[in-house]
Amino acid sequence: MAASATTLGLKFPGNYVSNVNNNVVFNSGEVLKMSCMHSSHEINTLLNNNKRRFLSIGTLCSNSRSHRVERVNGTKGNVIHAPNESAEEALLSISRGRFVEGMFVFRQIFVIRSYEIGPDKTVTMETLMNFLQETALNHVPSLGIGGPGNDFGVTLEMSIRNLIWVVTRIQVQVNRYSKWGDEIEVDTWFGAAGKNGMRRDWIVRDHKTKEIIARSTSTWALLNKVTRRLSKMPEEVKQEAVPFNFIKRAIAEEETDYEKIHKITDDTAEGIRSGMAPRWNDMDANLHVNNVKYIGWMLESVPKEVLKDYNMTSMTLEYRRECTESNLVESMTSPCEKVVGDSNNNSSIRKPDLQYSHLLRLLDNKTELVRARTQWHLKQKHN
Repeated sequence: MAASATTLGLKFPGNYVSNVNNNVVFNSGEVLKMSCMHSSHEINTLLNNNKRRFLSIGTLCSNSRSHRVERVNGTKGNVIHAPNESAEEALLSISRGRFVEGMFVFRQIFVIRSYEIGPDKTVTMETLMNFLQETALNHVPSLGIGGPGNDFGVTLEMSIRNLIWVVTRIQVQVNRYSKWGDEIEVDTWFGAAGKNGMRRDWIVRDHKTKEIIARSTSTWALLNKVTRRLSKMPEEVKQEAVPFNFIKRAIAEEETDYEKIHKITDDTAEGIRSGMAPRWNDMDANLHVNNVKYIGWMLESVPKEVLKDYNMTSMTLEYRRECTESNLVESMTSPCEKVVGDSNNNSSIRKPDLQYSHLLRLLDNKTELVRARTQWHLKQKHN
């Protein structure tokens, strides 16, 4: 069967950073052309079997006998070669994210996988939080200020001083949970928070409809990874971030949760789960328990009927101490006041929402790890 050269073109509405260090950038209006040697039968089969654009083209070119990548100016028709980058490499870098709103907002697209959903076939809160974290970690090196090595989210000046970011507080609002196979896009940006902190925000949208499905805001502090103590922000680190600071709120000021999270005691806790042990795989690159892991432990003490019949629509976490592999953890939950009504002001349809306080602490000395507050809405039943 005869082989033919096929050229595929992708036009980008915004700027896609492929490789900042090598200045390989796809600008607005440019077209990425990939020439692949395939037979017409192979092309039709591959395109018909792959519904998503990036997946189908990635498969087409990774299986091709030969391919090359070109950038084409969409308005002038000029062809710009992207040296030392194959079609597969170019598409992989694009799928890792791009900038919107100049170089301030970083966007990444995710497809909900089968292993990222819960029993109700929707994405779990832990998965959603992992998407937020992944986008944030990819944001920093894409700016070209990332430090050397594999220190996630660390800038060059931070790396020199053995500093890492640790989250101190995060608030998440969820309008709805995406289903298996849905495509979502996550936007993130950061800005200064006081003299020594950083604020990071996220907005999560349905990739096709652009419906906002979740919002999140957080504050971060610097930790010395050698002494394990919080650190003031050096002026050099502050100046690194200044050009990229963005003043924008994902959650409106009046909806931001600044309220103190009250401590649960042994007398007030109604749900307790003890003896949970961090596994080696629960450790992150900074050798402490990843902040997302705390959510799963927190939910261990929530009544099963709540997990089954309600969706968590709001969560505020206040991190107080890091946890390592040698620790044993205790999870405690206590119900708070009920909030009556719904967004449509039709309380006769919706049952009262539930609100809980949570506490994670070390089992041996009762040292607090995390305080949290959650709100829940009854799941809508579909016929």
